[in-house]
Amino acid sequence: MSPAGRASWEATADLVVVGGGVAGLTAARAASLRGLKVLTVSKGGPTDTATQYAQGGIAVVGDLQTDSIDSHVADTCAAGAGLCDEDAVRSIVAGGADAVAALTDLGAVFDRGRDGAVSRTREGGHSTRRIIHAGGDATGAEVQRALNAAGLPVLFGAAAARVVTDARGVVGLLVLSDRGLGVIHTPSVLLATGGLGQLYSCSTNPPGATADGIALALDAGATVTDLEFVQFHPTVLFTPGGLGRRPLISEAVRGEGAILVDGNGDSVTAGVHPMGDLAPRDVVSRAIASRLRALGTDHVYLDATGLSGFPERFPTITASCLAAGIDPAHQLIPVAPAAHYACGGVVTDVHGRTAVPGLLAAGEVARTGLHGANRLASNSLLEGLVVGERAGAAAAERAGLRVEIAEAVVPDSVRADRDRVQALMTANAAVVRDGDGLSTAAAELDQATVVAAASVADLEDGALTVTASALVLAARARTESRGCHTRSDFPQASEAQRRSIAVRMTADGALELPELVTGA
Repeated sequence: MSPAGRASWEATADLVVVGGGVAGLTAARAASLRGLKVLTVSKGGPTDTATQYAQGGIAVVGDLQTDSIDSHVADTCAAGAGLCDEDAVRSIVAGGADAVAALTDLGAVFDRGRDGAVSRTREGGHSTRRIIHAGGDATGAEVQRALNAAGLPVLFGAAAARVVTDARGVVGLLVLSDRGLGVIHTPSVLLATGGLGQLYSCSTNPPGATADGIALALDAGATVTDLEFVQFHPTVLFTPGGLGRRPLISEAVRGEGAILVDGNGDSVTAGVHPMGDLAPRDVVSRAIASRLRALGTDHVYLDATGLSGFPERFPTITASCLAAGIDPAHQLIPVAPAAHYACGGVVTDVHGRTAVPGLLAAGEVARTGLHGANRLASNSLLEGLVVGERAGAAAAERAGLRVEIAEAVVPDSVRADRDRVQALMTANAAVVRDGDGLSTAAAELDQATVVAAASVADLEDGALTVTASALVLAARARTESRGCHTRSDFPQASEAQRRSIAVRMTADGALELPELVTGA
């Protein structure tokens, strides 16, 4: 541990929210409405969130004559490949209608049909049309706009450095910003930091998706589970040499009738799954990866030329394609899988509570049991809204507890070069993995050095390194293929391994697998 010197500034709050996306801002609003003093910190700006980029919609049951909670639960559990917590799934799905109503009350506007009713589409893994959208393919941007417009105070450009705890649980948060080291005394911290897409060379995630919440939670003594299940979106816009955040081509395009074909014009998913191109994401990603290996190429195509009104229905996708020199109304769209969503994360209940008193987590960083081994399309915004609201309410349980950080110490971090971590994970822990590749990644990650964290980039690189190590540890232990974890050396699912793998950090900073948590 290395002292960070005297704090440059201090603050107090009943709840500190880390992250400014759907889960964080929903929680902040819920806590504020209950009279709590809330401070939200975000290392980026108002729209530097995964929520902002979400093209898919919100999965929520509407007309009970054509859909039901039971049906949505069944679809979610089928996609989750045996690892969903069915009680958690039912709880969150059942909360969807109220969550969307609350968002509408904030001013969010969803697309409507000619009859004036909210339009619903179908996406991969869903048995019926239950996905609501805003602006065609700009649902996330509309959710972000509505929450930002609520006027909640947010400290931008501030990165969480450590959740400080004592025997009672959380006592505060250390923050690095352009004002220096900040100390926030608080009995509750909500991690809503998003995902870990920057572990990979190509991702749909924004640059700030560096697994910060996973590292913060491990350091604070919480458990993370199901990290090996990283969902790769099967269809991101492919451009030669493209690295970093890539525009995704929403499953809604396939839901409206676009088809996946290879360079020879043959179907990519024919005979792979009964739902074809609308199969769950892990199935489609594996089918594409298999076809790429078979043909020795780096992309396939999405044929949307038969869809009428494409530019009006998908304006964001159209703009991304045109910027790359592709007219989707008349040309095939080159696509390939890219890291998209972390199905696992910090273990919580359906109210966002972890095992560490006062430490909450919601959104992509959390593992509620909703997603299991593979997230069903458009369940993420749903979870952020429902669990974010509940987590904000849960923070009231510790409001008024007098706490104080005794010493402001930013921990040293184990760090490897970011580019090297991304290359290792892309080569050895992506859509298809094997024991040799995972061992190679583990051996190199074990060589990372312990250095002081003096900047936001240092914190991010440390978070990426520890999360990569935890993910690889779990992936090596799961000697089967399940959901979006595919082992070419263990291609079948094993009933004996139908359980979640937990990872914790020991007092000396080592990662361990303390137990296996039985799935539903």
